[in-house]
Amino acid sequence: MIKKIFRFIFKVLLGLFLFSVFIVVVYKWVPVPFTPLMAIRYFENPEESVEHDWVHMEDISRHLQLAVIASEDQNFANHSGFDFKAIEKAMEDNRSGRKIRGASTISQQTAKNVFLWPSRTWFRKGMEAYFTFLIEIIWTKERILEVYLNSIEMGKGVYGAQAAAQHWFKKDAETLNPYEAAAIAAVLPNPRQYRANPASSFIQGRKNWIVRQMQNYGKFILD
Repeated sequence: MIKKIFRFIFKVLLGLFLFSVFIVVVYKWVPVPFTPLMAIRYFENPEESVEHDWVHMEDISRHLQLAVIASEDQNFANHSGFDFKAIEKAMEDNRSGRKIRGASTISQQTAKNVFLWPSRTWFRKGMEAYFTFLIEIIWTKERILEVYLNSIEMGKGVYGAQAAAQHWFKKDAETLNPYEAAAIAAVLPNPRQYRANPASSFIQGRKNWIVRQMQNYGKFILD
């Protein structure tokens, strides 16, 4: 009886593992049609419209690509999914009582948004680490950034670069200038509360900081 139970558990875990690898491989090539967060938002607020329009990387302004790297994960091109220096710095800041900060990389945020649900449990964090590991192995850095820019929430009910560009600036994502790109990147920490346009004084300050970071960062190359 015990052997049957363990055999059943093993088969379930093996099936889940194979399915997770399969879906990551599929999304290496296929646009992500929706995310768990989109579904959750819809059921929480059925009257809220969902704006989402997938576009390829070449149709997303390089300014926006640079803006999210400069604001969210400046070591994105070099790390393997986890920025341990940023994690250590965040832990030091949090222990010392300074403003609580996160250390999630773009890879981690992509894994969380595409495959998982919002939660602060250790189980969900473990699953986030697992999917981060998978996409770093199976996808290229450029693909990770492409999926990230097409999937994350960039406003209330607004998902992805094209929808955000249309929502905030009435233009296509490929035509965003550095200041518009920085404005969108500035709202990412809390996209349901902040507005990219018109920007509050707080978002204006963040936007100016991001533009300076973009200028300091310079050109970037992804594999």
